[in-house]
Amino acid sequence: MKLSVLFEKAFAKRWIAGPGLDDALDLTRRLNARGLSAQINYLGEASRGKDRIKESVDVYLRIVREIKRNGLNADVALKLSEIGLDVSISFAKENYAKIVNAALKNGVFVWIDMEEHELVDDTLSIYGSFIKKGNVGLCIQSYLKRSEADLQKIVRSGGIVRLVKGAYMESKGISYREPLRTSNYLKLMDYLFIHSKKFMIATHDTNMIKTALSLNKKYKRKVTYAMLLGVRNKYAIELAKTERVSIYVPFGERWTKYAFRRLREASNLKLIIKSLIKEPVSKI
Repeated sequence: MKLSVLFEKAFAKRWIAGPGLDDALDLTRRLNARGLSAQINYLGEASRGKDRIKESVDVYLRIVREIKRNGLNADVALKLSEIGLDVSISFAKENYAKIVNAALKNGVFVWIDMEEHELVDDTLSIYGSFIKKGNVGLCIQSYLKRSEADLQKIVRSGGIVRLVKGAYMESKGISYREPLRTSNYLKLMDYLFIHSKKFMIATHDTNMIKTALSLNKKYKRKVTYAMLLGVRNKYAIELAKTERVSIYVPFGERWTKYAFRRLREASNLKLIIKSLIKEPVSKI
């Protein structure tokens, strides 16, 4: 059996809903039945061909329509590099506008997933142009040294943040290593509780979540706790009994880059190993 097939059987199927949108929609229905929401992502970052980019935009427009049509509790999560940012910022902005406008009409929230540091400035620029429309949010990666200033600017502008540690391979000059990576996450999380009314805390760290729960007893914010599909399904279902919890639900056939980023997250290695044994998607 080819290595790629072995990898897909062992890893990808636990972290990805399946190859088609129907797979993601079916999984979202099951998540909703358990009290969880979803962030639906169509895999296909770093696209340059305009036909492929158009296909990605069309898929996202369909996702928006299907969320509305099926009455699902779900957001859209996209990467700007899959809708044209590697071609030009204006092209990506044009395509993002199509998706955001459709989402606004259908009452669907749209998240931008942050990517490599080379794309941060353009991503912030595009997001900043749409903040006043509402119903849009941006992922901030706490391991980048610049993220404190970026997060503060977004919050002051009325934007909505999903806070993650970050999963790309970045140099020491621009990113933190542990334990500073964790301490900076806590610092940015504190800022959100103090200064923002609505945001998302994306982590699988039980202690981090307990800290957030404690902070929210004081600040009473609209907080959603986000996790990746297939990593801590059982814990997410239990947490959803008392808190807002959202699961990141990727689908599509271009899953390789996404899956390998999960493997590179050394801080989550124990969780990843457990996920292979104890967290099959079929149990949701």
